[in-house]
Amino acid sequence: MSRKMAFSARCSGEDVLPAAFLSAPPTLRHRAPAAAEPRIREGEGISSAGSRRRYHRLTAALLLAMVTLATLRAAAAGSPAAPSGKGVGGWTIQWQPASLVNGAPVVFQVAPPARLSGLSAKWMQHDISFTYDPATHAWYGIAGISLETRPATYPLELKGITSKGSEISFVRKVAVRRGKYASVAVTVAQRYTEPSAEQLERIRQDKTVKQDVFRRTDSEREWLGKFRPPVDARVSDVFGTRRTFNGKFQSMHQGLDYAVPQGTPVSAANAGTVLLAGPLYFEGNCVVLDHGQGLLTLYLHLSETKVKAGDKVKGGQEIGLSGGTGRATGPHLHLAVRWQGVYLNPATLLNLKLP
Repeated sequence: MSRKMAFSARCSGEDVLPAAFLSAPPTLRHRAPAAAEPRIREGEGISSAGSRRRYHRLTAALLLAMVTLATLRAAAAGSPAAPSGKGVGGWTIQWQPASLVNGAPVVFQVAPPARLSGLSAKWMQHDISFTYDPATHAWYGIAGISLETRPATYPLELKGITSKGSEISFVRKVAVRRGKYASVAVTVAQRYTEPSAEQLERIRQDKTVKQDVFRRTDSEREWLGKFRPPVDARVSDVFGTRRTFNGKFQSMHQGLDYAVPQGTPVSAANAGTVLLAGPLYFEGNCVVLDHGQGLLTLYLHLSETKVKAGDKVKGGQEIGLSGGTGRATGPHLHLAVRWQGVYLNPATLLNLKLP
């Protein structure tokens, strides 16, 4: 209710509430002392007393209205804010994990303002493909943030094609902060830190093989639901650790290590296609799975592989046995996650809630 509301209640053709009262400050809107009020003298018409009674009734009504307005305003101020992720034009964008850091995988969930036949995005110079989930009426796309990414705000540029063939777009800024990673010193055989000419040639050949494998990824989604740990075991080393081999800094640990004995069954973290199953110099016996949308999982240092290139595997299917082949200090399983050439934190991927 506004202060400027017009009270036009009339009785016997007289205005009963002066307009000046409506504009006066609340502290001045009090009843005058009783002594100041005119008294009803004998013989005075009853209409004069009735006017005063109407005046007081309307004054009380106005004060009640002001209290009600203040109550409504207080309630409005205490109402919950609009859901985060709600954008201009009806776009709703959410992501997991809620707080993004360098080295993290991320799944974007998008609810556009119109029915779409396709949705894609550009983020940090990478293309993101999306698939539609009828159960949630939303589009899902997997992406990642490299360890080298600096803390900043990066635009997610969405582009959709409506069912009528027209194009719609939206840009949402996404903040990335710096993650905290540890350092560790490791001692390994000298051939892995100072390889001979023959070993360097083997490393060069392996690099060519891996480049060819990584080029054959499929943009279509193969993963289905949540990613699961490949073994049930304690984690012995985490992602992002700065590794110093034999006193010299060599690399960042780009995976997750599980402390398992030789011969432990290793299962696929999710459904996918086998891109590689065989020995490499540093990785030892390894399996590379393509889960679609540019996302790969790698299983290193195996004692034995149970699949071959081209095989379709289901999540939880056995793909090999753990070991200590390649550059390893002993039997364990190294799980790596790679997205469009960027290595990501497997622990974060395993915690994402996916459709």
